[in-house]
Amino acid sequence: MSVNLSSRAKRTKPSATLAIASRAKQMKAEGIDVVDFGLGEPDFETPAHVKEAAIQAIREGFTRYTPASGIDELKEAIITKLKRDNGLSYRLEEVMVSCGSKHSLFNVAEALFESGDEVIVPAPYWVTYTEQIRLVDACPIIVQTSEEEKFHVTRRLVEPAITPRTKAILLNSPCNPTGAVIPHDQLGAIAALAVERDLFLISDEAYESLTYDGRAHVSIASLDEETKRRTILVNTVSKAYAMTGWRIGYAAGPAELIKAMGAIQSQVTSNPTSIAQKAAITALLGPQDHVRAMRAEFDRRRRYLVGRLNTIPDLRCANPEGAFYVFPNVSGFYGRTANGHRIRNSTEMATYLLQTAHVALVPGVEFGSDAHLRLSYAAPMETIVKGVDRIEGALRMLCR
Repeated sequence: MSVNLSSRAKRTKPSATLAIASRAKQMKAEGIDVVDFGLGEPDFETPAHVKEAAIQAIREGFTRYTPASGIDELKEAIITKLKRDNGLSYRLEEVMVSCGSKHSLFNVAEALFESGDEVIVPAPYWVTYTEQIRLVDACPIIVQTSEEEKFHVTRRLVEPAITPRTKAILLNSPCNPTGAVIPHDQLGAIAALAVERDLFLISDEAYESLTYDGRAHVSIASLDEETKRRTILVNTVSKAYAMTGWRIGYAAGPAELIKAMGAIQSQVTSNPTSIAQKAAITALLGPQDHVRAMRAEFDRRRRYLVGRLNTIPDLRCANPEGAFYVFPNVSGFYGRTANGHRIRNSTEMATYLLQTAHVALVPGVEFGSDAHLRLSYAAPMETIVKGVDRIEGALRMLCR
């Protein structure tokens, strides 16, 4: 019997980052020594006190269903965190918990967008944004930022892309994959534009704890009450607390929208894992020393990696302002030959580096820029050193 897939299924691409990770794991299983710069996952352990909270939840039998949108105790912890770190005040009915920030973002898309709606997405962008928007039959409108302007999204870039069909602007600061942090003045200008044009703002703040060189994260929802009323803030415990596998994300926004998202979630996944919710409470309300220590170590790796990459002839790499990725421009090597094959784009370059140097990274085309590659520096320093040595050796082998 042949399976007649839906058009939605046919047009949905699998996650490129997860596909690269799968290929790297397969090569490792075959005995190949692969340096993996592909997956955006902290290499640190979940803090011990957070693990203990989960163990205690199991001991106490907290292993059953919870309310679909999360327990009130975790919502209260999120409210406390948003007040403490972002200067934002929310009520219980304005907060919900999901199975990761990716799940939260999809709930937003399901609850907010109709077929034909347009959503402005600055590029480079996280690979999931455009696919989720298309999954609900809306249309991502790509606004290209520039390397020369540090990949900063500005009102000047966004405003010409607005049409009568525009429903929302999606922002990610610090940005995956570029590490760009939107400057405060541009954040305000974009907020003013959303108010003027009556648009929603979706703010993905997953990397807020990871900013460098004295920069501080500012949530766009904190600028003023009118901006807050039209902002859906999305965050997660995955990055700040090294809890990627625990699958806890959250959203805060208008009560009516949060209620609709909760109803959708109740029919799709039911509640996030009960045990993970208890652990997330401890992560949010407990000591934050490990967050600062992780940021310091990521900063050390960032400085080394950017410095090394920029010593490679014909490669240039902007200094990321946040997150844990670098996004080097490798287009200077396009047109060169390796093993009899000409490299013409980021996909061929990523394939070449995986096959020749046994280094896994993600082609920039998946993020909306075919001139670049994304490397995660969520890896021990010795791994980073080995990986850059291999990249440099492979690039020097390319013939003009």
